[in-house]
Amino acid sequence: MSVVGALLGGVAFSTGAEAAARGGRPSAASRGLDAAAAPGPSSAVGPADLTAWNAARLADDRERHAHRLTVTPAPARATVAAPKAAASTLNETAPKAAAGDPNATAGAAGTSALVLYDTTGPYGYLGELYAMAVANLAGHFGSVTAEPVSGYTASTVEQYTATFYIGSTYYGGAVPDAVPAAFYQDAMTTAKPVTWIGDNVWNMATAVGIENFKKKYGWDPTNSYFEANGSVGTINQVTYKSQSLTRKIPAGQDGGVLHPALAGAGYPQVTQLAQAVDGTTGATSPWAIRSANLSYVGEIPFSYVSESDRVIAFEDLLFDSLAPATTQRHRAFVRLEDISPDSDPTQLRAMADYLASQNIPYGINVIPVYTDPKGAYDNGVPRTVTLAQAPDVVAALRYMLQHGAVLMNHGYTHQYGNVDNPYTGVTGDDFEFFRAHVDAADNVVYDGPPAEDSTAWAQNRVTSALAAFAAAGLLRPTLWTTPHYAASAADYRAFGQNYTARLERSLYFAGTLSGAPVNAGRYIGQFFPYRVTDVYGTTVLPEDIGNYEPLPYNNHPARLPADLIASAKANLAVRDGVASFFYHPYYDVAPLQQTIDGIRALGYTFVGPNDLAD
Repeated sequence: MSVVGALLGGVAFSTGAEAAARGGRPSAASRGLDAAAAPGPSSAVGPADLTAWNAARLADDRERHAHRLTVTPAPARATVAAPKAAASTLNETAPKAAAGDPNATAGAAGTSALVLYDTTGPYGYLGELYAMAVANLAGHFGSVTAEPVSGYTASTVEQYTATFYIGSTYYGGAVPDAVPAAFYQDAMTTAKPVTWIGDNVWNMATAVGIENFKKKYGWDPTNSYFEANGSVGTINQVTYKSQSLTRKIPAGQDGGVLHPALAGAGYPQVTQLAQAVDGTTGATSPWAIRSANLSYVGEIPFSYVSESDRVIAFEDLLFDSLAPATTQRHRAFVRLEDISPDSDPTQLRAMADYLASQNIPYGINVIPVYTDPKGAYDNGVPRTVTLAQAPDVVAALRYMLQHGAVLMNHGYTHQYGNVDNPYTGVTGDDFEFFRAHVDAADNVVYDGPPAEDSTAWAQNRVTSALAAFAAAGLLRPTLWTTPHYAASAADYRAFGQNYTARLERSLYFAGTLSGAPVNAGRYIGQFFPYRVTDVYGTTVLPEDIGNYEPLPYNNHPARLPADLIASAKANLAVRDGVASFFYHPYYDVAPLQQTIDGIRALGYTFVGPNDLAD
């Protein structure tokens, strides 16, 4: 599947694929965190919000360009030594998997990140969502603290290895600047790395003195704008480290990429880290730049992402600030998906034989109970089968485990009750921990957690799943993948209490950082090119290039071996990244072989799921 841009909870963030197919039809499931998913009627954020947000930003930018935008400075703050209640300290201890490992490139002792985000203005809620995305990625390297930028106090940047500020509220006009003068000054004077993403860097230049800014950084943000010749253009590509990364933004929702005005001769040289390419004119301009301690990224790169997207450049740039000594390492991982008591043992053995012949370790995602409560595939006759009732399948699983497989838990029943959610109610087709439906335009719409969702409800399903593995005589799996990658914040935390890691893509809900009640209608979906410790405090292993899908469905094109290989190639830009994908064993082995051969030819080394924990 090609992920172009999800509207999850109405917010344009894609997290891609996790699907099932039955009876030879195209993958029925939305693959969780889906590219075509549209916001449901109860969504608090939708494409209209994003369109309005970007329109307001560009209108303010035009006013700034015309020197008509008045910016009211943030009120002065007294220096406060004690930690602020609004701060969220995440991942305080480096991930255990990395401790003591001389080859580990993440979680180094003392590595810490400060993530600052906006909360004010009519679109202030976006700040927390974007901050979670940055905090999750920073969780690969060590501890992370996230707080509203408005609460910043002098010298705080000195307490961290690196600081990241996400400018999602364009300050000016009716929205007073909420960035304290202390942060502008500290960002200028510290020797620590500061990464500035998106808006308001021009306010920093004004606060510290434009000429002072130019003398240190070699460019002038006050003369830099998102539009050139009255338009944001059609920037559809970002080049980084010899890789061409995609940038696909729907019409009307593109806020542009800032065009930095370089100061030129007599000023410090600016390093262009990545270049934006206009697909219509062929014009190029910097997408990310660095000089002295300041790195600047000309947009917030988490909207409408794909497996080959420009977000890859940002994911790699974090190494420069948090682990610059990291050496190149490119690993790959494959898992076999949606294995249940209804699977064909012959097909499972064939997959095991091929992977063993290639000396490839792999994961097997097993659903311990198969159910078709309405008889959708059995002429109206309900059917439920447990692993204990499918000895041939269990024997095939044991054969796989003896030939390089690692057992993983993929839900309890991978469906919800006796209703279509959104397809058939059958195991492998439907969501288990989230509600969804298909709209009239054939888009999968996310409706939110089930009414009975709670930590206890999720734990009960996990306990039942583990009991089903035990009843079949299989060892307890230590890795989990959420069916269709969608669950509530409470569910994700429950999974984290029962398994050493989740291997998947995830949803992150508003309220997680702020401590406010979780808003199930506002969330960001995200996938990772490396292991992270996320804002839920759980370890998440990467799945970042999707899956083989020979037929289009739900407004998604087919996704063939060449597409997976192309995504793996784009991810070579991440200096210590993983090309992780999954494959349904009911397909022929040939496309899997083509994919593995192509990824290996790029220089990747296939490893097992437990190897991804460093």
